[in-house]
Amino acid sequence: MAGTGGTAGAAPELSIIVISYNTREMTLACLRSVIAETRETSYEIIVVDNNSPDRSAEAIAAEFPDVRLLAERVNHGFAGGNNLAAARARGEYLLLLNPDTVVLDGAIDRLMAFARATPGAKIWGGRTLYADGSLNRTCCFQRMTLWNVFCRATGIASALGNHRLVSEAYGGWNMDSVRPVDIVTGCFLMIPRRLWNDLGGFDTGYFMYGEEADLCLRAKRDFGADPHFTPDAVIIHHGGASEPVRADKMVRLFKAKMRLIRTHFPAWQRPLGLFLFRSVPWTRRAVLSALAAVTGREGLRASAAAWSEIWARRGEWQEG
Repeated sequence: MAGTGGTAGAAPELSIIVISYNTREMTLACLRSVIAETRETSYEIIVVDNNSPDRSAEAIAAEFPDVRLLAERVNHGFAGGNNLAAARARGEYLLLLNPDTVVLDGAIDRLMAFARATPGAKIWGGRTLYADGSLNRTCCFQRMTLWNVFCRATGIASALGNHRLVSEAYGGWNMDSVRPVDIVTGCFLMIPRRLWNDLGGFDTGYFMYGEEADLCLRAKRDFGADPHFTPDAVIIHHGGASEPVRADKMVRLFKAKMRLIRTHFPAWQRPLGLFLFRSVPWTRRAVLSALAAVTGREGLRASAAAWSEIWARRGEWQEG
C-alpha cells in the first residue's frame, strides 16, 4: 500500500529523497505530485532542507506533517544532503528526486516496475520534460572521455549539435526507447539502498554537480552496474531553480568536471584531459567575442562576457 510512512510499521519499498534549498513553492508542488501520482509503491518521503532562507522547512512541515523533514542549520550541498537522508532511509530502494520536479502519470510507480524488471542495471532513470512539454535532455549523459573533451574544447561538439559521437550528451536520440546509459542524473535516480551503502553514497568532494556521474561510474567499475533509462517514467524538471546565476553555476560545474577527470580518466590521459577542459572557457570566450564583433548581436556579447567571468574565476575550479 502506498503511503508517506513514518518511522513505525513495516519498512517501505522505496525511500524518496528530496534536497530542498530556497525552492519553497517548487518543493511543495513536487511533494504534492509525488503523493498524487504514486499509488502502487509503498514509500516514505525524506526531505532535507539545506537551511533555506525562504522558510521552506516551515512550509513543508505545515503542509506535509507525515514527511520526514530534516531542517538543517547549514547547507550540506546536494551530495551531503542526500547522504544525510539516505542514512535514515528504510526503503529497499532509494529515489533521488529534485525539488524542482513534478511527477507525471505514475512515474515513480513506473520507474519502480522498470527496476524490478531489470535488476541487473542496478541504477535506473526516466525521461524529463520542461514545463512546456519539450524534451529536457539532462536526465542522462555519457561519461567524459578524452575524445569528447577534445571535441568540446575545439568547438567540434557545438558545431555538430552535441551529437552523441562527439559529446557527453546523447544528442541524436529522442530518449524514446529503453537503453543503457553511462550516467543517470540525480534529479530522478533510483538505486538499491544496499548498493548505495556499498558505494558509501555520494563523494562529498562534489558539493553540487558531478556527484551522480561519480556514483554511476564507481557503481559500474566496482559492482558491475549497467545504468538503464526508460521513457515510460516521465517527470517535469524545471532545472537550475536553486542556482539561477549562470556564471556561479558554471564555476561549480567546471570544478566538478575537473574532479571527474582527475578521478576517472586513465592516468596517462589526465594531463591532456585537464589541459583541454581548462581551455574551454577561453576558447568559448574568444569565439563568441569574435562573432559578436562581426554580427553586433547583444546575446553573443552577453555570452562572451559570461565565459570571460568563468575564465577569470578559473582559480576557483581548475584544481577540481
